[in-house]
Amino acid sequence: MKLSGGVEWALHCCVVLTTAAQPVPAARLAELHDVSASYLAKQLQALSRAGLVTSVQGKAGGYVLTRAAERISVLDVVTAVDGAQPAFVCTEIRQRGPLATPPEACTRPCAIARAMADADAAWRAALAAVSVADLARDVDEDYGPATLAGVRAWLSGPEDDSPR
Repeated sequence: MKLSGGVEWALHCCVVLTTAAQPVPAARLAELHDVSASYLAKQLQALSRAGLVTSVQGKAGGYVLTRAAERISVLDVVTAVDGAQPAFVCTEIRQRGPLATPPEACTRPCAIARAMADADAAWRAALAAVSVADLARDVDEDYGPATLAGVRAWLSGPEDDSPR
């Protein structure tokens, strides 16, 4: 199964939002990640539709997580962006061709479909076991606490860092 690139951007945004003291505008998140604002807006809209982030309106508006990062799993983000469909969909190939198995004999999924369903369930369980807070903790462990503190400081700085 190949996940869309939007999943990666959405996960990065969620980790960044764990550091934010105030709502973060989509344009600011896009600037931080050096990605198109319109592309990132689509991922934020998907997160919003799923109830993982909310948009705060107004001059100091932007995005915030809707609940504690410990309560948002990686699977929640994947599902919000890419949907809940399984990676494998059985098309009952065993019922085709010159040696086709009759439909009435197909009373349970075939061995291939069972193996793929088991793998999908294991993958989803692994993603459900990791929270956005876990990811943020791992960033701190991998790169040091100054990394997310630096992100927090950058986010709270002026939106236009260019000289006037």
